[in-house]
Amino acid sequence: MNNTVKRSLSGVVFLAVMISCLYLNEWLYGALLIFMMIAMLHEFFAMTMGDKYKLSRVLAILLGVCSFVSLFLVYRFSLDFKFVGINVILLLGIMISSLYVKDKTEFRRFAFIYTGLLYIAIPLSLSNLVVLRGGAFDGTLMLAFFCIIWASDVGAYCIGMLFGKNGRKLFPTVSPKKSWAGFWGGMLMAVVAAMILSLTGLFTFPWWHSIILAVIMHSLGVYGDLFESQWKRVCEVKDSGNIIPGHGGALDRFDSALFAIPAGVIYLVINGLI
Repeated sequence: MNNTVKRSLSGVVFLAVMISCLYLNEWLYGALLIFMMIAMLHEFFAMTMGDKYKLSRVLAILLGVCSFVSLFLVYRFSLDFKFVGINVILLLGIMISSLYVKDKTEFRRFAFIYTGLLYIAIPLSLSNLVVLRGGAFDGTLMLAFFCIIWASDVGAYCIGMLFGKNGRKLFPTVSPKKSWAGFWGGMLMAVVAAMILSLTGLFTFPWWHSIILAVIMHSLGVYGDLFESQWKRVCEVKDSGNIIPGHGGALDRFDSALFAIPAGVIYLVINGLI
């Protein structure tokens, strides 16, 4: 199948799944986030650690899932926050398991386990604060965040292809194809998307906050993309995986969101908007 067609079809399916899970109910949202967390952690560990320390990697993925589930239960069903402490026990289990590794020659690779948890598991677990505000499920704000990220990606790609091929590059040592033209094109589209979200009522705060939010999320999203690109360059891989035909791995699709969404949430919280 032509790669463009494959990429387009898988992109449509991906969007449909995302929108459905964020709009219908909390169980579909939870299942989607857990699936994506498992996929991204697996991809990151495979990329950075190869086939080393499989038991500890399984424990790390279990810790990520438990962190998400425990916060989901706290914010949706008012579970006593003390039960979140079970995640500390799992973290200690990972540390203890490292003592039983016989081959210590590449022990420094163990640091990638903690990096993966900080980079992937924590942001995805904290997404519960966005969709379960006040104990009720509402995926509208999260979907609006993704609309800004998707608009940013489309703007950066289109404007970058049109005007950035021979222009100044954004970060050539990490991602040679990214240009400043693409950066500004992505920011423009992110702001347009935010204004549409504001005018349609999906953003309930003043329009100037929508613009600032778009600028912040676009800028941090670019850094998220570059951060993952640097990992792939160091690990000498083209894609983090192949779970999404034509797009690569789950981490390739969510790299921007891992930086952009926490930054957006922090901005809204600081300004008392959520």
